[in-house]
Amino acid sequence: MNDLTVLICTHDRVDLLGKTLASLNAAERPLGWRVEILVIANACTDATQGFLDEYQRAADGRLPLRWRAEPTPGKSHALNLAMPLVTAAMVAFVDDDHRVDPTYLVEMCHAAEAYPDVDLFCGRILPDWDGSEPAWVHDRGPYRIYPLPVPRFDLGEAPRALNLDTAIPGGGNLFLRQPWLAKVGGFATDFGPVGHNLGGAEDLEWVMRALRLGARLHYVPSVVQHHYVDAARLTLPYLMQKAFVRSASTVRLDSKPASGVPRFMYRKLFGYLFSALTAIGTDRRRFYLVRLAAALGEARGYQQNNRARHRQP
Repeated sequence: MNDLTVLICTHDRVDLLGKTLASLNAAERPLGWRVEILVIANACTDATQGFLDEYQRAADGRLPLRWRAEPTPGKSHALNLAMPLVTAAMVAFVDDDHRVDPTYLVEMCHAAEAYPDVDLFCGRILPDWDGSEPAWVHDRGPYRIYPLPVPRFDLGEAPRALNLDTAIPGGGNLFLRQPWLAKVGGFATDFGPVGHNLGGAEDLEWVMRALRLGARLHYVPSVVQHHYVDAARLTLPYLMQKAFVRSASTVRLDSKPASGVPRFMYRKLFGYLFSALTAIGTDRRRFYLVRLAAALGEARGYQQNNRARHRQP
């Protein structure tokens, strides 16, 4: 009998957490596998802990669940608390604002059996659109918005190996063999969200470390999670804020940062600023404002890397 732990870190989103757990319990159960859920309640002040206690008391055939509280705010702290608690052969990461596909558990366990030499796996993350979203979120033309306010990771229908030279998945739909938790070590606490801010990249940094240690990573498109769509995120201020924060994090991941802000960044900044000021049409203006925010984030990332290098002995 193989075993699998589904790990969820959550902060003050008990309603969304309930939907995530409901989707896991509605998913088809894999034959020959024992599946459990491990939830880390990160600095929760809402009804999350009572909800989890009630889940454990209800003996109604749902997936077994363990939970622990991590009082220090920050997703990386929650992940690091969870790592020594995982003893199953496989561990899967699910965000508290995702729902899993009905075949999620079966396809994940099938992949673990079909690729015995693979260490890390990732699947697809698709926005959970319901038709009420604005049309621009589906634009694939020259003025499409990236990064989207709703996370997406979709490399097509064909399984394939990934490495540091390809697209790197985050932790939203990552699953891996348990020994790699200890091999790679903890998640970086200077990355990642704290509360519901827009911090991130703690998962990308961890996956990159794993790959540099020799881990083999495989993309399995049949393993699907759907990301909740929050209408409040489909606004220009949110788009710009996310582009700024996430671009800064991406630059900070650079293993060979430049000394200060490179000159080409100033050309990029002024170019996007000019284009935003002279843009005709809402789509063009939105696009260039988001690109300007992303470029400002890149400059911020270079500054942070430079300061960090000077602090090192």
